Amino acid sequence: MNSRRVITGVYVVLLTVLGLGAGALFLDARAEYNQLKQVEAASRRRLAETETRLREQERILQRLRTDPGFVDKVIRQKLHYAHPGDVIFHFEN
Repeated sequence: MNSRRVITGVYVVLLTVLGLGAGALFLDARAEYNQLKQVEAASRRRLAETETRLREQERILQRLRTDPGFVDKVIRQKLHYAHPGDVIFHFEN
């Protein structure tokens, strides 16, 4: 009966150690899962922002293709072009 108690005690200790190890692995996996969920949420926000910028750029591109007045305005603003006879004023900041 003494050897039976020893074997039972060894099994109990072994199962306890295995249970603690499995618990530690579960907690580690849970922490990694939560971190990956945060990364996914941040990636989804960046994707939404990027898609918004893309739609705005596509809208501008479409206007550049179809609206000569808009093209003229953009050329004047971005490239500092002027029509012949225009008076240009430069202001120092």
